[in-house]
Amino acid sequence: MGYAFDFSPVWEGMPSLLKGCLGTFALAISGMILATVIGIGGVILRHSHFPPVRWLVMTFVELIRNTPFLVQCYFIFFALPLLGEQLGVAIFNLGLMDKPGNLLKLGPTATAIIALGVNGGAYAIEIIRGGVQSINKGQVEAGLALGLHRTQVFRLIVLKPALRAIYPSLTSQFTLLTLTTSVASAIAAYELTSVAEIINGNSFRTFEVYFTVTIMYLIISSLMAVGFNALSRRYFSYPVK
Repeated sequence: MGYAFDFSPVWEGMPSLLKGCLGTFALAISGMILATVIGIGGVILRHSHFPPVRWLVMTFVELIRNTPFLVQCYFIFFALPLLGEQLGVAIFNLGLMDKPGNLLKLGPTATAIIALGVNGGAYAIEIIRGGVQSINKGQVEAGLALGLHRTQVFRLIVLKPALRAIYPSLTSQFTLLTLTTSVASAIAAYELTSVAEIINGNSFRTFEVYFTVTIMYLIISSLMAVGFNALSRRYFSYPVK
């Protein structure tokens, strides 16, 4: 008996799927922003004159890059609240709070954003560090000789050329981060895959639902690529002679 295709549940659920796409975009962009901040901050700390700070950054990078993203989500969503509960009790016992409270309990969306940012940030640290190391030290010395502050030297002479050099690698990592948002459905974060799971659970039209979702993820990735290319032309292209 042949399989009869029926996309009607998908069309009926299309408004929810489109909202799920917006949720995916929101998670991805928030995660990218946080990952960029962590990446740049991590590179600065990675070049600290204090060895313990450098070791801490290196440990963070290795820990995140060598553990699954799903485990990281579960740790932030399920394990951290247990620590936050104990911390709240301790602070209450010190008389610093009116009543015990959980200081580390996060919702699914906040958890997903933090997990995406932390995961992407660990990879961004290494990518940006590679770009920074590619900058000739003579350029830095020349900037200092011209009287620029070290912050200006880092921002104008080191960071921007480094970002220009590693921009393709960084955006590829961010595209992967966008697709990784689908894992956040495991903690009930609102995004495309979580909506698809609900529609599939109600209709049992697995092929139709996930075929449509596959196309949507392709469109999302393509839109991200267009956006990244536009940013590259706006901020990282060389002046036309």
